[in-house]
Amino acid sequence: MGTLDGRVAVITGAGRGIGREHALLFAAEGASVVVNDLGGGNDGSGTDAGPAHEVVEEIRAAGGKAVANTSSVADWKGAAELVGQAVDEFGRLDVVVNNAGILRDAFVANIEEAQWDAVIAVHLKGHAAVLHHVAAYWKAASKAGEPVAGSVINTASASGTTLPNAGQLNYGAAKAGIAAMTLVAAEELERYGVRANAIAPIARTRLTLATPGMGAIFAQEVEEGEFDAFSPANISPLVAYLATEKCPITGKVFAVQGGAISELAGWHDVKTIETEGPWRIDDIAARLP
Repeated sequence: MGTLDGRVAVITGAGRGIGREHALLFAAEGASVVVNDLGGGNDGSGTDAGPAHEVVEEIRAAGGKAVANTSSVADWKGAAELVGQAVDEFGRLDVVVNNAGILRDAFVANIEEAQWDAVIAVHLKGHAAVLHHVAAYWKAASKAGEPVAGSVINTASASGTTLPNAGQLNYGAAKAGIAAMTLVAAEELERYGVRANAIAPIARTRLTLATPGMGAIFAQEVEEGEFDAFSPANISPLVAYLATEKCPITGKVFAVQGGAISELAGWHDVKTIETEGPWRIDDIAARLP
């Protein structure tokens, strides 16, 4: 018996890297998987149906159930088609793992509008579009009296939470937005029987290998038989657990890397200054750290 037996999952960006590992593990644990991947380059350019179909064939060869989808999650209609395909193919939808992403790094003084728009579209809008359509599906099911045990796992990043990275204004902003979106979704969707969580993973992928200053770290070779702390396969067990029907966790963001999983907390007060009357600028200057 697998921990995800009978569950139906949509996983975006599942043709390569972390998303591929999610899809393989979910299928091995008994889930039916819709493998979504547009197949574009690191910067989102181009399309290639190959990666999504290759993962599907790998799952089927191992005895699992999967279908491919090559819609762009940055397109509202494409996201709707993705959710609809899962329901049409497998009769229901229980889990969405939002993972698709691209990079178009640039420093703030040099960033072009197209670089900003592309990254925000794939990451932030791509998460929101799929989340909207699956939330509408679960809301309708709940209103109709059907049992719902839904789970959303979004993909944030250390770049948008704990380790802001120079040159990633667009990426960091999108990932911070995804973390906030997750907390809002958890509050809204609980009434329908749905949980929402996010992960901020660190692993070796084609995106991290292409990130200035980080590629050399992730590219380090690991001796055979040694634990590979940067393997993307290390990320998927947490995601699979959060996707299980009985998992009670919601409204959380977890950093996950190698053998470590950490719960993250958002903005919080570290120091407060107060006044009994109107603020004076010089008073603020003297009292703020």
